[in-house]
Amino acid sequence: MSVRGPLGADLRRPVLVTASLVVLGMGTAACSGAQGADRSDASPAAESSSAESPEAPSKPPKTKPVRVNSNIASGATAVPVDTVLKLTADSGALDKVSVVGRGEEDVRLPGTLAADGSSWQATERLEPGSTYAVNMVTTNSDGDAVKKRRTFETAPLTLDQQTYPNISPLQDETVGVGMPIIIGFDVPVKDKASIERHLSVRASGPVDGAWRWYSDTEVHFRPRTYWRPGATVTVKADINGVDAGNGVYGQMDREVSFAVGKSVISKIDIKKHRMQVYVNGSLARTIAVTTGKKGFETRSGTKVIIEKFAKKRMDAATTGVSEDDPEYYDIEDVPYALRVTYSGEFVHGAPWSAGAQGNANVSHGCVGMSVSDARWLYGQTRRGDVVEVKGSKRHLEDGNGWTDWDLPFWEYRQGSALS
Repeated sequence: MSVRGPLGADLRRPVLVTASLVVLGMGTAACSGAQGADRSDASPAAESSSAESPEAPSKPPKTKPVRVNSNIASGATAVPVDTVLKLTADSGALDKVSVVGRGEEDVRLPGTLAADGSSWQATERLEPGSTYAVNMVTTNSDGDAVKKRRTFETAPLTLDQQTYPNISPLQDETVGVGMPIIIGFDVPVKDKASIERHLSVRASGPVDGAWRWYSDTEVHFRPRTYWRPGATVTVKADINGVDAGNGVYGQMDREVSFAVGKSVISKIDIKKHRMQVYVNGSLARTIAVTTGKKGFETRSGTKVIIEKFAKKRMDAATTGVSEDDPEYYDIEDVPYALRVTYSGEFVHGAPWSAGAQGNANVSHGCVGMSVSDARWLYGQTRRGDVVEVKGSKRHLEDGNGWTDWDLPFWEYRQGSALS
């Protein structure tokens, strides 16, 4: 089966399904000798009588067969992929368990065997459209090894019945201290709580943070406060075979580790027409800026750098301004542009507004500065760095960019499916 990857390539593969109880095996039988009575003090006559009337030998104990129970019946078909295979042994012990699924790809199902051999449980869920063989070596009540084998089949799934998790940041990427973790799903998730239970974030230990769902196809995570500079963060989406609701299951597990770079926080005061850039907590530069004029006010709020462009074409038509409007513009090569909203706000170089920078707000919503200052800022920043803006009555809309830090943490975590 094919599988779709983070860049849209078709990487998908099938997944699997559920359970019932089954008796998996029978044992063998063995014999043991009978014990005779002690006759050392008997008379010759008694011995003669005893010889003529021997005692009947005792009945040998029966060997108890090993019975292996399972939550998936032997020979079962259409087993749901979110089933976790469990085996238990009665009247004996499990010594070895090997489970292999054969489908479009052969997969070995890992599991944990109890120290006393009383049980075995899979540590992963099943794959769709596969035939599984369960091979066991057991020990019966006489200590004899007995081999057992059972099979079952899982239900097939189409690509529309599986959802793939795309994770941002990318593997080994270095990001700013405000970077949210973003997981996008290519098929909508209806059972958000089920999926969220299988998402985790660590940075040299558990992270005090929260998940927030922005839609059926996108969930974000942010810590309570900005990431610690220099931290290494690992995010796991262990959703393979997890029921996502509406007949959809997680397609595969994903794990991504990324690094947090230095802290770069830019603070813009619209009324003072200035930006102060703090690097690792210290003021590194004060920059004269111009922001949005009346009718095009720059939004106040805590924004995060989404994209960086050394040069960017800016066409007012993309923001809803028609070509016959006096406010229309189309600038081919805007230098050192940092996107901070989906609606089209950037922080960039603006040589055409040099006279207004530090004195007046004349832009269509972007934050403009000299080319030299923009070049310096571009070199300092990464995706995920923070831009805090104050002084405007027009506020940043939730979801217009990576607005995760624009809400107090108590309100942010209410967007969790588990809150």
